[in-house]
Amino acid sequence: MRYQSTRGNSPQQSFLEILLGGLAPDGGLYLPSHYPQISKAQLDSWRGLSYADLAYEILSLYCDDIPDTDLRALLRKTYTAQVYCNGRAADSAQDITPIHWLGEEQGTRIGLLSLSNGPTLAFKDMAMQLLGNLFEYALKRAGQQLNILGATSGDTGSAAEYAMRGKEGVTVFMLSPRGKMSAFQSAQMYSLQDPNIFNLAVGGVFDDCQDIVKAVSNDLPFKAKNQIGTVNSINWGRVVAQVIYYFQGYLLATKSSNEKVSFTVPSGNFGNVCAGHIARMMGLPIEHLVVATNENDVLDEFYKTGVYRARKSAETLHTSSPSMDISKASNFERFIFDLMSQDGQATAKLFQQVESQGGFDLSKDSVYKTMAKYGFRSGRSTHENRIATIQDIDQRYGVVIDTHTADGVKVAREHLQAGIPMLVLETALPIKFEETILEALGRPADCPKGLEGIKSLPQRVVNIDADVSQVKSFITDHVN
Repeated sequence: MRYQSTRGNSPQQSFLEILLGGLAPDGGLYLPSHYPQISKAQLDSWRGLSYADLAYEILSLYCDDIPDTDLRALLRKTYTAQVYCNGRAADSAQDITPIHWLGEEQGTRIGLLSLSNGPTLAFKDMAMQLLGNLFEYALKRAGQQLNILGATSGDTGSAAEYAMRGKEGVTVFMLSPRGKMSAFQSAQMYSLQDPNIFNLAVGGVFDDCQDIVKAVSNDLPFKAKNQIGTVNSINWGRVVAQVIYYFQGYLLATKSSNEKVSFTVPSGNFGNVCAGHIARMMGLPIEHLVVATNENDVLDEFYKTGVYRARKSAETLHTSSPSMDISKASNFERFIFDLMSQDGQATAKLFQQVESQGGFDLSKDSVYKTMAKYGFRSGRSTHENRIATIQDIDQRYGVVIDTHTADGVKVAREHLQAGIPMLVLETALPIKFEETILEALGRPADCPKGLEGIKSLPQRVVNIDADVSQVKSFITDHVN
């Protein structure tokens, strides 16, 4: 399998060649040269596989430069009940991503695909734990060091740091928007004392952090000299690892490959739902992929109007679902590349317009009329919607959901179809957003055993301006 840039001006490379680097040299994102196709018979043959073995069947199609025995060992090392049990009995995590069916609404079943069973209580663990093991494997094989520069709106940072802490040859520099995460999210990251982990709290919003990561990645001499890589979802390894749980969710929700399932995905940076798009392109029988945004509704606006209008930092709202407070969805470029028939020049032109003019308008372009074949739908949720949904799901089903999952459930209910199960991708456990849970329910969220005192631990973080040169200087002073 070879990988191409969405901007069409970089040489194709193998999986291991792109794993450690992040952005392509031309500023684009990597995608495979083709999407492997899965037949219905092949899909049915995967029923009953463990999560690790299902992951092997899918990833072996994309990672053919990793020997089969090594890949299978990496996956079985990663996807274990011990890693994804959160203090519960090991057998309770046997499916790694179990479905929690809520009930029947509007003639169909609606359920939560549980993705928050990992060590940092968020769906990012599903890919990040694997990425940590893949990085360590690739670095040992190549005899290299890696300095990871990442940006987080809340959950990517802790998931990356917990996956990379203590990894041989890896140092992490994680940018986060100062004062814009929940207290629990901040404590998870900043309480880590590992010498290979550096937290930088940036004066600004997530998009400022993400812009810095891209600027550093586009400085090719600096990137090469300091061996810079990334764990954000611009990294293809993150996205392809997330493809697995769409297949797992589908297989758990159906009895045969003749059935269809819809997924609703709380979305900010488009990475999670991009993985669903790839699964659908591979042949997974997905009826609709529903993009759920919060008040930062750039993606909802595009799918309803054909206009992509990235917001400026000052226009990005700070909400009670802060991990979705994003107005420049990096992974959206991967979908646009497919929408433009994988024309790299056309894709590059559109995203140059984003930088120069703030966005682009495809509403009158012929490609916009082809959107329906990709199965996307969208919707928007507000703080009031989140509170009402958290209350309703608690009262109706006795289940407490976090704020981002609440955005997903609210929007999912607007797109239910009789006879087609709807799975909402759970994004985090409620304790990560305890302030809003308390507001909604008048009682605190349950805290997993062992994490009760996390906010009282000493924190190690450096405040920094939203300035590329400051970040570069810090990296230079602290690289291996």
